[in-house]
Amino acid sequence: MRIVILGTGAGGGLPQWNCGCSNCEAAREGHIPSMSQSGIAVSSNGRDWALVNASPDLRVQLATNPVLRPAGLRGSPIRSVLVTNGDIDHVAGLLTLREGQPFDLFATPAIHGVLGANPMLSVLNPRLVSRREVVLDQDFELVAGVTARLFAVPGKVPLYLEGETVETGQMGEQTVGVELDANGRRICYIPGCASVPDWLRDRISGADALLFDGTLWTDDEMIRAGLGQKTGRRMGHVPVSGADGSIAALDGVPVARRIFVHLNNSNPLVDPASPERARAEAAGWQIGHDGMEIRP
Repeated sequence: MRIVILGTGAGGGLPQWNCGCSNCEAAREGHIPSMSQSGIAVSSNGRDWALVNASPDLRVQLATNPVLRPAGLRGSPIRSVLVTNGDIDHVAGLLTLREGQPFDLFATPAIHGVLGANPMLSVLNPRLVSRREVVLDQDFELVAGVTARLFAVPGKVPLYLEGETVETGQMGEQTVGVELDANGRRICYIPGCASVPDWLRDRISGADALLFDGTLWTDDEMIRAGLGQKTGRRMGHVPVSGADGSIAALDGVPVARRIFVHLNNSNPLVDPASPERARAEAAGWQIGHDGMEIRP
């Protein structure tokens, strides 16, 4: 199995277009790496590929990854797309895929309902793009040689669907993790997760690689930095650090490789020289980067 991390950033990427925080300025100046928005590509044979999430940066991501470029005058090695929730940073890139290319679009019934209610996505020609509903905890072939399973993780509805009351630990079809199996290898991809209960630890156990939600280092970092009024948990993301953060919660779970993805621009992990990065790496974690390839 081959995994390519197309984008490592949370919504807005790094630098964000309207942010002058120290991380964004450092990225603009080339002092730390920039990040496009979250998504991966997976293949079992190097010829047929599936995308897991389609970010607003997808056009550039496809252009900069040679394995995803057209082989001829027209066409694409992309056979399917799977979206894990309805967040804009995971579905807006579907509009990039409107040029008459056939592929399968996989999502839970709830997310297909959200996508189907958006008239802009009608540009995906139904004669070419098959919208396939996926039942939780059932195997399906995502792309040739790759079996996938979706499972609910604690999360919330997308921001644009929030009402007066927001449940941030909601379990159901709105936010899912993905298990990917190919050639005897198993990958868990969980780009959004509000908490790490014991059953999730058990589910991850034994994976050849875990790509996990690393949105914020601390729950209140955006508030303390003056960048927003919401905590990470209010946004549906468990923090990385702290006694109840993901590093502590996943400590001791047997996983061959563990990699943080979906990093917010405020997160000190985006700076390779930060002490927080050193702490995460000392705990056995890698920090994902755009273009990073994983071959478990």
